[in-house]
Amino acid sequence: MNAIPAQEIKRRGIAAVDDLIAKGDLHVIRNNQPQYVVLSEERYQELIVAEQEAYYARVRASLEDLKEGRVKRGTADDLIKELKLED
Repeated sequence: MNAIPAQEIKRRGIAAVDDLIAKGDLHVIRNNQPQYVVLSEERYQELIVAEQEAYYARVRASLEDLKEGRVKRGTADDLIKELKLED
């Protein structure tokens, strides 16, 4: 991932970002630490879609587990006992 000091953005403005964002995502460095990430709108939308697809896949898998009887039903107390979280 590309990196740029925050001071460079302050000095050059958005042109400093434009030069690097074409090469990929961009870390903004502040106080010698990465503080922010700048993404193109296209890359941002790709991440949003991927997140939604992963969420839907988890829901589908959970529903399949429920349908196939792989889900135990019980109380919170039952779960605590099963996980051996009680002393």
